[in-house]
Amino acid sequence: MSEQEKRVETAAQESVSSKKAQDKAKAPAKKKDKKPNRIARWFKDLRGELKKVTWPTGKDTMKNVGTVILCVIIVGIFIWVFDFIARQVVEALLNLFG
Repeated sequence: MSEQEKRVETAAQESVSSKKAQDKAKAPAKKKDKKPNRIARWFKDLRGELKKVTWPTGKDTMKNVGTVILCVIIVGIFIWVFDFIARQVVEALLNLFG
């Protein structure tokens, strides 16, 4: 490799090095700008995902509401029966030993 080729190669490497240094100097300024872009991108992605959701129809919603109300009533009856039996047992024990 001749002396001139070495100089050209060294100059090219220095050019790349100085370009990288300039890019690094600009990078911190870009970081400050990324936060609003991240938030905007998040909302954009959120909107896109919500469009993909299969929303229930009004009929499905009413069916599910009816199921929940029925389950609440059934559980309430079981609790009431258990409470009634427990109260009777406690009163019987208090009358027996009290």
